[in-house]
Amino acid sequence: MQASLVPQIFAHRGNSSVAPQNTLASFEAAWRTGVHGIETDLRLTADGIPVVIHDRTVDRTTDGNGRVADLTLEQVRALDAGIGFSPAYAGQQVPTFDELVAFLLVRPDLDVLLELKGRWTASEVSPVLDAVADAGIAGRIVAQGFDPATVRAIATVAPTLRRGWLVEDPAVDVVATARDLDVWTCNPRHDLAAQDPGLVDRLHDLGCKVMVWTANTEESWRWALDAGVEGVVTDHPDRLRGWLAGVSARQAPSLL
Repeated sequence: MQASLVPQIFAHRGNSSVAPQNTLASFEAAWRTGVHGIETDLRLTADGIPVVIHDRTVDRTTDGNGRVADLTLEQVRALDAGIGFSPAYAGQQVPTFDELVAFLLVRPDLDVLLELKGRWTASEVSPVLDAVADAGIAGRIVAQGFDPATVRAIATVAPTLRRGWLVEDPAVDVVATARDLDVWTCNPRHDLAAQDPGLVDRLHDLGCKVMVWTANTEESWRWALDAGVEGVVTDHPDRLRGWLAGVSARQAPSLL
């Protein structure tokens, strides 16, 4: 067990407790907390353009309705992705992937866990990962997905890019699948990992990093710290950063 390893903090969909999730405002709020990175999501519009949104539909996070896959980029960009969170964020749009890349280029200290939602083919993955390479930010990206077919597509298109597999099914053989996919990191739901006391160690023995999601309580943070995971995805990155600082201060040797 790698106890006492201080995990990196990834802001879930940006700092989504203080700004509308998966918007540039949320990413900016996350960056200002000084965290290691953000976790975010990509889906393709009807005209094949990658946009930053979690849900299959735009209903919950914008003032519109319908499936992302059925809407053109122009239709998605016409939606307000902020006013539902707070009138102060009225006018926030669903970002394009190009906007996310531009955001990262002027914030070189911010990494990204980039989830490709659903099942992507190699031909769909290719423009995204080509853009990552062209921008020179490949070393700051972990491309990941729940669907093993998507993870394999990432490996086909960019075999040297760090890739991750997300896990939420308690019935799956996590270690065997992670080995088969040859991933850099295996990222299970935090409570799923906590229910299997040996899982983190077995993944480490395989050579995988472990980054758990979405841990929002002190109890889950304490477990993650004790388990020795490399990363924690949270809706409260500012609180987690403060909590970890407090733990480090309490554990520091006295100078008296």
